Order: sequence, then structure tokens, then C-alpha cells
Amino acid sequence: MKEEMLKLRKAIKKKKPEFKRQECHRKKSLGNKWRKPRGIHSKLRRQEKAKGSLPGPGYGSPSGVRGLDREGFREVVVRNPKDLESLNPKEDVAVISKTVGRKNMFDILEEARKRNIKIGNYKII
Repeated sequence: MKEEMLKLRKAIKKKKPEFKRQECHRKKSLGNKWRKPRGIHSKLRRQEKAKGSLPGPGYGSPSGVRGLDREGFREVVVRNPKDLESLNPKEDVAVISKTVGRKNMFDILEEARKRNIKIGNYKII
């Protein structure tokens, strides 16, 4: 069931267009970040053809796999070795917080190795 939903999410995201800000091709300062068009004469707001598409609920992921990574694991931020106690190795992946120092990070890695918990943002050599 989960694998089917992950495949469906991948297919949906493949078809999803890039939602670009109106007039972003004219002015570099606007950037590609999305802003909802609010102008009274805006062709994009009126959803005219060839003017781009608006984000909507139809582009969303299935609710069963929303918030999961590519393999279907839930990512949990870990700040110390004690946080690993509540994780389930079959469902969760630990992500070491950016603010963790080197000594604490090695303690987290050691504890994760003992409990067979995957680390999402650290490659063990």
C-alpha cells in the first residue's frame, strides 16, 4: 500500500509544473519564488491558457505518504542521543540537527549504530 502511494506521489510530482511568479522572466529581482497574483487585470489570476498554472490541491501528495522521504521513512530531528530512544528503526530516519557539535554527533552516531537506526544527513564511511 505504502509503495503504491509512493509511486503515485512520484508520478504526480513529475507532472507538476514549476509555479513561477508572474513577470519573473522580466525582472531578475522578482526571483522564482511563488507569489499569488492579485491584480485586477492579471491573466495568471484569471487562469488564462499559456500564462502558467496556479498551485492547487490537485498537485498534492496522497495523505498517507505526505511528509515522508523517498523511501517512505518519517524524518525526525535528533539533538542528542536520548532522542533516539523514541524512534522506530522500521518507520523513522534520524536527521542530526545543524546545531549539534562534533562530540555529541559521534555519540548520536554510535547510539544509532547500536539501535540500527538510519541517519538521513550523514554518510558513515
